[in-house]
Amino acid sequence: MSLFKISNKKLLSIKEKKINLEKDIQSLTENNIEEILGYTFVSSEFQTDTFRFDTLAWDDENKSFVIVEYKKKRNFSVVDQGFAYLSVLLNRKADFILEYNTKFSKNVLRKEDIDWSQSRVVFISPYFTSYQINSINFRNMPFDLYEIKLYENDTVAYNKIEANHPSESIDSITKGGEIEKVTKQVKNYSVEDHFKEGWEESKELFELLDERIMNIDPNIQRSPMKGYIGYKLGNNLVISIKIRKSGISLRLPRVEPKDLKDPENKVIYQKNSYRYYNKHVSLYKIHNEDDIDYGIMLAKQVYQKFVGQD
Repeated sequence: MSLFKISNKKLLSIKEKKINLEKDIQSLTENNIEEILGYTFVSSEFQTDTFRFDTLAWDDENKSFVIVEYKKKRNFSVVDQGFAYLSVLLNRKADFILEYNTKFSKNVLRKEDIDWSQSRVVFISPYFTSYQINSINFRNMPFDLYEIKLYENDTVAYNKIEANHPSESIDSITKGGEIEKVTKQVKNYSVEDHFKEGWEESKELFELLDERIMNIDPNIQRSPMKGYIGYKLGNNLVISIKIRKSGISLRLPRVEPKDLKDPENKVIYQKNSYRYYNKHVSLYKIHNEDDIDYGIMLAKQVYQKFVGQD
């Protein structure tokens, strides 16, 4: 991607600068990890067993640990290293919990508070080979790749590399060993995972609602998780939906019913939401196609509050 700055109606090229050390990437990312990745920083150079992890982070939205690794060289295997890290995480859970609780003594985690199936590894590098990029083209790969670019005007870009419409599961090529053990415990969820046999009516409602949500802003990204399908701007969850056989629950985070224009008083506050999500969450139930317009009206209000529009 080429970058330019405007000077007297002319475009002047902004040149890319070389990143000298992995430590430079690590320091910049750790100091700004919430803005870049949406996670909470836990610790740097965390060591357990014979492994040392560059950065340990916490995903508060999904109640899971995230390991972040920084690379300058091209000669590493995303699959081998990623699954090795996750294997250590799943086999040394107590060490990770202790590290978190030492850092956040006022917000103690228990083993049952954590969704280990949502554990992830994030690789950040100035460049990835085509082999490394293709290695994430499986349905349930619990890894994210971010390309970092530094430019001469002190601009930094973190570009997430998206999988190319993965359809085949990693399970189909892994039999036995640590990779199979990890894939049984860690899962990358898809939209299809939220529907059961006989939920055709909910599927039709979802397809109509999903199209309308995605049209609110071209930058919105669909993000299926274990308990819901989220819609994000960057790393921030704007709204989410939960599929039921009888319909769809539209979840509106960061707002209470009193914060919304709700002329028909259809919005309800999700009890105990602040306790579990550290934020207010309101709900709107969609039972048929006629309910979608009202739901989109509410979703746009949350979106507008989020992006700071009037």
